[in-house]
Amino acid sequence: MAACDRSNDGQDSILEPLSFPEQTVDSSNTFILQCPRNELLVCLFCSESAPLLQKDVLLKHLLLEHKLVIADVKLIADLPKYMLYWKGRFLEQPVKDFCSVIKTNSTGPVEKQEDYFLLCDVLPEDRILREKLQQKRLEEVLEQQQKERDDSNFHRLCMFCSEEFTGNRSFLLNHMAREHSFSIGLPDNIVYCNEFLDTLQSKLDNLQCLYCEKIFRDKTTLKDHMRKKAHRRINANNREYDRFYVINYLELGKTWEEVQSEDDRELVDDENDDWSDWQSHPVSAVCLFCDHQSETMDHIYTHMKETHGFDLHNLKTELNLKFYQQVKLVNFIRRHIHQNRCYGCQENFDSRADVLHHIMAKGHVMKLPEMSIWDQPQYFFPTYENDALLCTLSDSDEDERDETNRSEDIPVIAEDISNLKILKQTSVLNQLLKHRGSSC
Repeated sequence: MAACDRSNDGQDSILEPLSFPEQTVDSSNTFILQCPRNELLVCLFCSESAPLLQKDVLLKHLLLEHKLVIADVKLIADLPKYMLYWKGRFLEQPVKDFCSVIKTNSTGPVEKQEDYFLLCDVLPEDRILREKLQQKRLEEVLEQQQKERDDSNFHRLCMFCSEEFTGNRSFLLNHMAREHSFSIGLPDNIVYCNEFLDTLQSKLDNLQCLYCEKIFRDKTTLKDHMRKKAHRRINANNREYDRFYVINYLELGKTWEEVQSEDDRELVDDENDDWSDWQSHPVSAVCLFCDHQSETMDHIYTHMKETHGFDLHNLKTELNLKFYQQVKLVNFIRRHIHQNRCYGCQENFDSRADVLHHIMAKGHVMKLPEMSIWDQPQYFFPTYENDALLCTLSDSDEDERDETNRSEDIPVIAEDISNLKILKQTSVLNQLLKHRGSSC
C-alpha cells in the first residue's frame, strides 16, 4: 500500500491512493528505479527539504503545510528536477494558475472551507515536463548501458567459484549461467551491472538465498539449499532489481512484465476477426470492512449485509444517493476503516479489529454522520486505486429505467375502431382535403 505517516492528531495523511494486496506496488523501490542519485528534495514554497529516499516526509509537508498534492509521484523520472522547476514557476505566478483547486467542506460555513491544490499532468506544461524528464532519464540509462557494453576493464570474481574474470562483463555473466546455472539475463539487457552484482554478493555474504530470500546459519547450508531447491536465480517479483534492467526504463510506470505482454508481433490484420472466444477478466471486489473478496457483485453485497449488517442498496434508496454520492460514501468509509476510525462517531482505535468490534457492538454499521461530512469533493479521489467496488455502483435513475423496461411487458389495448367511418368523415385531414377541392 502507499506509504502514509501518522500525524500528531492521530490521523494518517494518505499521500497517494492505496492498493489492495493483490496489486501492491512497492513505491519506494519504483522511486529508486527512477532516481538512483542521492539528492535533496526542496519544498515548492519554503526552505524545507528532505533526502530523496525520504520523499514521503516532504510530500506530507506539502500536504499539511501548503495544501498541495502532486499526482502520480512514482511516475516522475527525476523528482528533484521536477520540484526545482515548479518552485521557480510558483515564484513567477500564483499556484492557482497551474493547479486544480479542490474545495473541502463545500456545503459548510465559508470560514471552515479550505482550498487544496492538485498538481498533475492534466496541465500541458506539467505533462511536457514529465515527458522531458522521462526522455532524459532514458537517454542517460542507454548511455550508461553502452559504456558498460564497451568497457574492457571490467574485473570481478565469480560469486560461486571465485574464478577471476577480466575484460568484458559478458565473460562473467555467461560463465555463471553456463557453469553454475545462474542467469540474471542477457548482458546487453543489463545496466549498472557492478552495482547489481554488488547487491547480489551482499545478500550471499549475509547468508541470504537470492530467490526465496531466507537467511541461513552458514554458507554451506545456504549453498546446499540453493542447489537442492534450484534457487540459483533471482526473484523476479523483487522490485529492488528493476533498476538494473533497461526494459523497465522504456515506458515509465510499466514493469518489464507489462511491457513484455504487449507484443505487437501477434497483432495481425484479419478481416474475419472472430470474437466468439472473447473472455472478459473477472473483477474482484473487496469488502468495505474485511479482506473478503468476490468476483460476483451480488455476493459481495450479500456478504456485507449478512456478515457486517451493512446494506449499501438500502442506504442508496433511503438517502436517494446519486452515483457520485455513492462514490464519495464508499471512499469515506474506506478511508475511515483504513485509519482505524469509526465513521459513525469518529472515535479512534488502535487496530482494524478494534474499530470493527466497536462498529458492530455499538450498532454504528448503518449509522452515517451528516451528509455534509462525507459528501465532500475530497472523497472523489479513491482511497484504493484498484477498488473494483466503485465500478459496480449504479445511478439512482436505474430503477426508473428498469420500470421503463418492465413496461414493455404490459399488454397494449387497441383503440376503439367501432366508429371508424364517423372518425374518417369528421377528421381534420378529411376537412382539409374538402376545403382544398372546393378552392380549386
